[in-house]
Amino acid sequence: MTETPTAQTPAQGKARAQFTVPAQHPMVTVLGSGDSLLRVIETAFPAADIHVRGNEISAVGDPREVAMIQRLFDEMMLVLRTGQPMTEDAVERSIAMLRASENGTSDGQETPAEVLTQNILSSRGRTIRPKTLNQKRYVDAIDKHTVVFGIGPAGTGKTYLAMAKAVQALQSKQVNRIILTRPAVEAGERLGFLPGTLYEKIDPYLRPLYDALHDMLDPDSIPRLMAAGTIEVAPLAYMRGRTLNDAFIILDEAQNTSPEQMKMFLTRLGFDSKIVITGDVTQVDLPGGAKSGLRQVQEILDGVEDVHFSRLSSQDVVRHKLVGRIVDAYEKYDSENDTENGTHRGGRSKRK
Repeated sequence: MTETPTAQTPAQGKARAQFTVPAQHPMVTVLGSGDSLLRVIETAFPAADIHVRGNEISAVGDPREVAMIQRLFDEMMLVLRTGQPMTEDAVERSIAMLRASENGTSDGQETPAEVLTQNILSSRGRTIRPKTLNQKRYVDAIDKHTVVFGIGPAGTGKTYLAMAKAVQALQSKQVNRIILTRPAVEAGERLGFLPGTLYEKIDPYLRPLYDALHDMLDPDSIPRLMAAGTIEVAPLAYMRGRTLNDAFIILDEAQNTSPEQMKMFLTRLGFDSKIVITGDVTQVDLPGGAKSGLRQVQEILDGVEDVHFSRLSSQDVVRHKLVGRIVDAYEKYDSENDTENGTHRGGRSKRK
């Protein structure tokens, strides 16, 4: 869409832009059902006067705001031309990216359309793709580097996107197998006190990885792939003493590794393999204030060639909007009270 001149002249200090939506795109795809997308835009630009008439959309207001609205509609049309629908969440994230670019707080040239239309994996009638700029950069880093750390709070998609890249690599025959692993330490629970066999004790800790696999593969094929060793889901302790060749390896919940476990895992890397390590350093569940291997490794491997650290924030949370606000509230609390993970820095955990 382009800005077109109109006979109506805006007031002094105001700018006017008018957009024509191509006939092949129904207005509901641009404005949303019940004008839901339009309401998101009006809320984001309260000082601008936005009007819709037929397939024409006009905006009058501050020149910078009007220019951003125009660019937003341009980006929305680029997304719609790919056949992907726009959602309220996608519009909000597009506005956030445009504002970051305008304010100089974004250090890249990626556009909202480039972020929102990058497909990773299509499975079972749905497509998995990044939803934020940092997620796109994380996915790109996985393509470019052998070892990638995805560090960020809950809900930022760090594990889910890594799983999608692993399945993509397996399907395109870049690797022959996928290995998914987690340390069996969670929220102060001890395996020995849980009922059942060793498998039954370990299974709940690995369940989130199974759940993600079921989103990305035909559930009926998963037991067959696991029986053949094409997909392996195992606790971190099972990695000791192995060399993992021709594999896509994911270590999830890495904040709960000790420094020794982290070193052990990283040195399992074999030929033609790729490692992605994900974790949230604000959610360490190690007992007795033990040091997290994920925290330490950032200092040790900083600057090492072919190792990349991708950091995601509350702005990249793709769960319920409240999750992002909860993450921010905890970060603020830790900052104001000189705590880390809910405990005083350098002290022992008081959680029971």
